[in-house]
Formats: sequence, structure tokens, C-alpha cells
Amino acid sequence: MSGVHADLYCMSTTADDYLTAPTLRRALIAGARRVIAARDGLNRINVFPVADGDTGSNMASTLGSVLNGALSRRSRHAGELLTWVGDDAIDGARGNSGAILAQFLHGLAEQVKSLPSLDKQALAAAVRNGAASARLALAKPVEGTIVSVISAFAEELESSAATPGRNPREGFVRALQRARRALADTPLQLAVLQKAGVVDAGAKGFVDLLEGIAEFVEGGPRAIRMHGAATPAANDTFEPVAHEHDVDPERRWCSECLLLGEGLDRQQLREALEAIGADSIVIAGGANRLRVHAHAASPQALFDACAAQGQVEGMKADDMLRQQHSAASGLRVAIVTDSAADLPDAIAERYAIGVVPARVDLDGRDYLDKVGLSTGEFYRRMAASQQLPRTSQPPQGDFVRQFELALAHHAQVLYVGLSRAVSGTLQSGEHAAARTGNGRVQVFDTINAASGQALLVWRAAEMAEAGADETAILAELERLRPQTRLWAITRDIRHAVRGGRIPRWAAPLASLTALTPLARMREDGTMGVAGVLFARERAAEVFAKRVAGKLPAGSSWRVIVGHCDAAEEGQRLLAALKASVDISESFLVETGAAIGAHAGRGALIVAVQPAPTE
Repeated sequence: MSGVHADLYCMSTTADDYLTAPTLRRALIAGARRVIAARDGLNRINVFPVADGDTGSNMASTLGSVLNGALSRRSRHAGELLTWVGDDAIDGARGNSGAILAQFLHGLAEQVKSLPSLDKQALAAAVRNGAASARLALAKPVEGTIVSVISAFAEELESSAATPGRNPREGFVRALQRARRALADTPLQLAVLQKAGVVDAGAKGFVDLLEGIAEFVEGGPRAIRMHGAATPAANDTFEPVAHEHDVDPERRWCSECLLLGEGLDRQQLREALEAIGADSIVIAGGANRLRVHAHAASPQALFDACAAQGQVEGMKADDMLRQQHSAASGLRVAIVTDSAADLPDAIAERYAIGVVPARVDLDGRDYLDKVGLSTGEFYRRMAASQQLPRTSQPPQGDFVRQFELALAHHAQVLYVGLSRAVSGTLQSGEHAAARTGNGRVQVFDTINAASGQALLVWRAAEMAEAGADETAILAELERLRPQTRLWAITRDIRHAVRGGRIPRWAAPLASLTALTPLARMREDGTMGVAGVLFARERAAEVFAKRVAGKLPAGSSWRVIVGHCDAAEEGQRLLAALKASVDISESFLVETGAAIGAHAGRGALIVAVQPAPTE
């Protein structure tokens, strides 16, 4: 007897009644794939603790980290394998339910890490410890959620372990049946579930994991080849579930990070997070490694509280209010961009545009552009710093998460991104699109940045709201791209010189004279010097006159003016433009760190686009 069938023999009622590492590995692969396959359905029934429609994506991301890590490696030692699983789950945990699931797996591993194989008593003890650990991750466990179903599963498994024999299979089957009943009971325990007519999404995800394992036990390698395929649950419908359980606007940011250190104090950290007003707190892991999840008004306040105890890595912050708005819109196409686009808040909110943040390195710490670090705070810290800030593109995983969430509620996703010629951000989005959605994610290179990119994102979102399909939107963006123009001036050109966007010869010219360098976005998507302004004190007005002179008469324009910590000058610039240019709509925005780190404080940006004629 060889291969998988030899491992299955270990779960039969003959011979060796122990779970081996190869058996566990293959069973967990089948379970993880089942959850990943059910991701969209879980997103659609997500109404608790907040209806942000991402439970499936978060649990899939958590288990995806395990699949790509621990479960991609072979081991002959069950405790070793499960330790790998627990560590990778903590590192990759996403969302409330993902963090709870990670803590369950971590607690399970802690109980049996020294055991090369598991009999039913050892398995029951491990699951019991995992269930207790999952509850300890929460300040206030709520019944009718994933913790209730985990507890029910653990109780039944422990009861079965008290019967004669070592074989774990019968006990697992009974415990799965108990977990199914507990899942069906969740609407009786939580009024918000009963009102929406759904079971708890996190609890269903856990049962999906068990169902996948059961498929492996019954079907062997075929279950793995099925990639988690399963009969949909009764409430796994295509349409989003209607509900009235809204996101708290005072705690709209689902914020997460990985905290590394020695002797990390879980209770002290929980108190610090409660002190900043965070709720839905989940702290998973051990003394040296914690996955922190909470809903907060300020992601940066959460990251700072964590940084007081150790090293912060893997920061993430999702706007649940915008997610909820997008999920409820019913639109065919979801629009996503990156934080280089200086979107006016009113536009981003109205159209529920997804934004993937760039990373900003300032004084040795990493921040999330416009999310972990507000634009105003960035410029304040930049002014006090002895070092120039640096930026880096969002990791591919951030795009994957954004795309997967959108695809759970929309037929298509269109990513309208920063110019390929100035950053690897667009390429990161392209790679994520190739991994996601079977062609349902399209990528558009704006060949622009900042407020110019924002104008194209705005038009795409406007058309999506009007019901246009992705083909029509892309055609309109292609038409508008060469007509969307951007110019910029800057007082402090050290940043642009360092980044190669302004030649070194311009630095002494700007510092020793009253000249202000003028730059523009070129047709190839790069930024280059386009001349100088003979002005310092009235640079805003002279800049407006220069822009007005380059626009054809008789046309109406949309305009976005951006400023880098120079609001007063930005206002003067916009007023001067309005006096000389036919402007249909306009916004003044503070340019984010993704651009401001290169443009420098005091920079002013003007982007124009022909106004829609419809």
C-alpha cells in the first residue's frame, strides 16, 4: 500500500489508528481549497460584526498563506507540520474571522507540537486547546459566530475521544455533524443574522474547512483535485444579502498588522487599543508573534499603539464603509485605483472607489499612504525629518485582496493606475489581475499621475455608476487619456532631482535665482521639465496664466488642483484658473505622500480634462 491510500489507511478502523503528517497535510489542503472556492458566497452573507462583505476573502487569504507556506512543504512529523500551519496562519491572517481561525490553528499546534502523529485523544486535546485559544483572542466573544461553532466541534470531538479506541475518523464525523447544527443555530443566537436570513459567514467558513477535510477522508486524492468544489449552501446566492447592519463611521477602518517582539503582552496591547476607541479587537498568536486586528477611527493610531510594544509589519487598512457602499451598489463594474491618484474625498466616497495604498518610508518607519499616515501628518513629519522620504509600490497581495473583494460583488473590476513609466505600481496590479478573476480584472495605464490620474478614475467611476460596461469605459478612457494634461511647479526640487524626475543642472538654477521650474507629464507617461516661471511670490498666478495659455479656447474643463502642504497657494491657483478658463467642475486636494515625497513641500499641480458633453 503506498501514497495517499496508505495515509488513508491510518484513518480506517484497521491497523495504525494514528493521524500522520502526510494525512494531515493532504486533509488540510482539501479543507483550505474548499474555503477558497466558497469565498464569494461567504462575502455575500457577511453581516456580522460589520457588513463589509469581506469575510470570505479574509478567510481565503488566511488559508492561502498556509497553502503557499506550510502545506507546500512535506513533513513526517505531525507536530512540526501543525506548528508551521499555525505560524503561517498568524502571519497571513486577514480580518476578524481570519484572525480567529489563525488563533485556533495556532492553539491547536501548541498542544501537539512535540507529537510525531496523533490519535483521537491527542486530536481532541489539540482542538480543545485551539477552541480555547480562539476565545482568548477576543475581548468579548459573541455567541452565534465562528467561536460558537469551533467550541461545538471541540466539545463533540472531546466526547468521542472518551470512548474506547484510538481511531479519530468516527469522532471527526460526529463532530462535523455537531458543527453543522451549531452553524444552523447561529441565526437563533444573533438577531442581525436572523433578520438578514443568513448564517454567520465566519462560522460557515469554518464548517467549509471541515467539509473539505471530510471530502478528503471519504474521497482521497480526488477531493484535492476538486479544489474544494462543493454543493453550495442554501444561502450562497449570487445576489448580495440585504441588511441594515451598517458600519460604524467612527470606526470605519478594518486595520491589521503583524507585531514581532519578545514577551509581547497581549492584555497590555488590548488595553492600549481600547484606549484609542478600537473595537472588534482580535489578538492572535503568542509571546513573540501577534496578529492584531481591530476596527478603528485611525489606522495609524492602531499601528502606533502596536509599535510601542514591538516591530510592526504587514500593515493593512480597509475602508469598511466604502466596501459596504460598493457591495450594495449592484453595479456591473467596480473601479479601483492606487493612492498616487489624488482623488477628491467627495468623488472617492460617492463612487465607492477602491484605493490600494503605496508604502512610505519616513525616518525608518513604513506607513500606508493616505491611510496609516494622513496627508497632513506626512508633511508635518517630513518637515521635521532630517531624511528625505521614500516610497514603494503596493505589494501584489494588496491588489489581489482588493480585486477579490470587488469580484465578490461585481462582474468586472477595472484598475485605473499610475503611469507605468514612473513606477512599478501598475505592473504589480497587472500581476495581481493575472492571478485573479479569470479575465474579470482589466488594467488601464493612465500614463498620468496625481490629479491627472484622478480625473481619469473619476470619469471611469462616473460611467460605471451610469451602468456602462467595461468595454465602453475603456473606450472613453482611451479617448480622454491624451487630452488629460498635467503640469506642476515646485519650490524644493531636492526630491525630484533625487528621483531623476528633474535633471541635476536645474537644482542650482532654482536655488540661486527667482526662477521656478515647470514640469509636465509627457506623452510617454514620464515627468519632465517644460520650462521655468519667472516668479516666486506670485508663482501661483503666473502658473495659472501659463496653463490657461496652453488650453484651446471654447472648451470647458474639469480641473483638479493639488498642493503639497500649500493650501493657501493652491486656493490662489484655483481662483486664478477660474478667472481665465471655462471650468465646469473643480476640486482642490492635498497631494498625497506617493507624489509629495518626490514633488516636495510647496509644490502645486494642475490637471485638466475636457468636461463630459453628455
